[in-house]
Amino acid sequence: MHMQLLRNDRVIIFDRTDFGPSNISLSDNQCHFDRNDTAFPVDCTAHSIEYNVWRNSVRPLLVRTDVWCSSGAATPDGGLVQTGGFNDGDRAVRFFNPCIDVSCDWKEMPSSLSARRWYATNHILPGGKQIIIGGRRQFNYEFYPKSESGKNIYSLPFLVQTNDPKIENNLYPFVFLNVDGFLFIFANNRAILFDYSNNAVVRNYPVMPGGDPRSYPSTGSAVLLPLEPDGATAEVMVCGGAPKGSFEEAKKGNFVRALDSCGRIRITDPDPDWVTEMMPMSRVMGDMTLLPNGHVLIVNGAGSGTAGWEYGRDPVFGPVIYRPDGEIGSRFDVQSPSKVPRMYHSTAILLRDGRVLVGGSNPHAYYNFTGVLYPTELSLEAFLPPYLDPNVALSRPRIILPHSQSEFGYGQSVRVRFTISSSEMDPSSIRVTMVAPSFTTHSFSMNHRMLILATSNVTNPGSRWMLETLALTPRTNALAPPGYYLMFVVHKWIPSVGIWIRIR
Repeated sequence: MHMQLLRNDRVIIFDRTDFGPSNISLSDNQCHFDRNDTAFPVDCTAHSIEYNVWRNSVRPLLVRTDVWCSSGAATPDGGLVQTGGFNDGDRAVRFFNPCIDVSCDWKEMPSSLSARRWYATNHILPGGKQIIIGGRRQFNYEFYPKSESGKNIYSLPFLVQTNDPKIENNLYPFVFLNVDGFLFIFANNRAILFDYSNNAVVRNYPVMPGGDPRSYPSTGSAVLLPLEPDGATAEVMVCGGAPKGSFEEAKKGNFVRALDSCGRIRITDPDPDWVTEMMPMSRVMGDMTLLPNGHVLIVNGAGSGTAGWEYGRDPVFGPVIYRPDGEIGSRFDVQSPSKVPRMYHSTAILLRDGRVLVGGSNPHAYYNFTGVLYPTELSLEAFLPPYLDPNVALSRPRIILPHSQSEFGYGQSVRVRFTISSSEMDPSSIRVTMVAPSFTTHSFSMNHRMLILATSNVTNPGSRWMLETLALTPRTNALAPPGYYLMFVVHKWIPSVGIWIRIR
């Protein structure tokens, strides 16, 4: 499953078109005719939907080319560019521009990529363009829109070096834009800092301790930890995965216990090294999601096996919250478990109200609802972090200004006015954060980043419960590429409902 939250609070959700018919019919008696479809050449059902968060309703969308194991990113104007996939979709570029009615749908350009992109990763660059990295048997990258020079495929030997023969273990590489404008690219068990403009490796990072693979199909997850106001340092955390040889063992029916370790590295240090931390349980195919208060949610996945059809066992029902600023050894906190196995092809994204939308799970080649160990799961559910406990509701800020959909430039001072109803309000705990909504699939949230903004002292402009601070937007587009972000006010680790702002 693939998910992207857009600036109108609708979530675009889609999955491969050749599973067979879904349970949602296309509107207006539409049907899709595709002679290349391996399951259902004439299909009148939807394989993409627009989910309305506030109404808890869905609208079917028509996607014609196969989006199986594809990638994407939001655009600076708030739309979605989605790339690659399988079969007739492997070179496709698809566009979705949000609307307030029901008129918007997918627009597709079937042959717009320079190479087949299946299991690739997209990232937004400082200028707003996207880079598309890797994919199955693609040891290169390209840009969208294409480069003005006309050349659009650039070799990336790092992907050859991290490719395990017949297994790969370097698909859906973890990619993050560093504060210096270069790209941190992690694949298999190691990473580089990459100057994509000059096709040059700036730095090689150490191999993660133990040397076990963390990339698909030995799927771990990763996040760029929240960036501090000075924008001087950046840290990446990679968690979970599968020990060496697990994929081949899973094909034999032997499901090896997943990794329970995380590696954390400050990628801006002159001599960086990994610091290992242990999760409360083993996890492969987990999802790591940044929460508005700077904590990290780890959810979904299996306790043994790997990604791939029928290769995972022992679903992990218990979400975990990681507190980056806590003391080592006490940073992980296990949450109340779900009852739904969320295995291969499950995903999770942050919503504007602070909930995390969790959905999907299909470890089978086709839809399979009965007679199997882990049936295809079509439901959505919401994880509620502890800050949504009704007992702390009075401590939750409510943003008055700026208004949602406001636009700001770089390095701009923004008046943030908010209310807090608690008599135990603590001005020293106030933070203003910005979160980029992610394109999430296969345990990786592409383009997901959080910035903690520099703020002035909190003042009281008159009303008893009214408070105000001045927040400074990020100075450069290397810190925050242009586009829409969710802004939150956080008090005692309790975030407000977010508002949409645009940085340009």
